[in-house]
Amino acid sequence: MTTTTKDQTEIAAALVRLYVFLAQYLDRCFDEAARKSYPDAELQAHLTETRRQLMDILSVNPVVKKKLGEECDRILALGATCLKSGGGEPSIRESIQAERVVLKSKMLALSDLVAVFRALE
Repeated sequence: MTTTTKDQTEIAAALVRLYVFLAQYLDRCFDEAARKSYPDAELQAHLTETRRQLMDILSVNPVVKKKLGEECDRILALGATCLKSGGGEPSIRESIQAERVVLKSKMLALSDLVAVFRALE
């Protein structure tokens, strides 16, 4: 299968979307305004659909697919634990902050890549 620049752009953009949704999910743990402004059902639907699309795309590389699945599961479990506990535990807050830093780095790098790919179109 030949991959075009457009295909690469769509894959990178889907990864950016996934990381944005995961970051928004974590933001909801500590930010009441974030929970109110973005309904949980809507966020979950976007997150689930974007993850499904990426898992389909990544089926060509089981290693990357597994890593992304594990990352999503870890972040979703962390967020669920935080929401259930009320977010007061310092260790949970620290873990969420660490995940947010990683997500932000990935989003910035991939956003730049998408911008370059789009400029090539």
